[in-house]
Amino acid sequence: MDDYEHIDLDEILSAPMETAERLALLTSEEAYDVLCLLVTASQEGGSMSRDADRLAKAIAVRIPSEN
Repeated sequence: MDDYEHIDLDEILSAPMETAERLALLTSEEAYDVLCLLVTASQEGGSMSRDADRLAKAIAVRIPSEN
């Protein structure tokens, strides 16, 4: 995270925003990248898999299909 070390992710993630508002800040390509990352994390298991699955589903219904 060389270019992003100055960003406090805890502050961003705790900001009072809905998922759709956060997605509006991303390009379509970035939203798909985030979705792919979350799907991968949810499939690998671990302590964050349940949250990753929940967020992947929330994002998937809010972005148009790639096709």
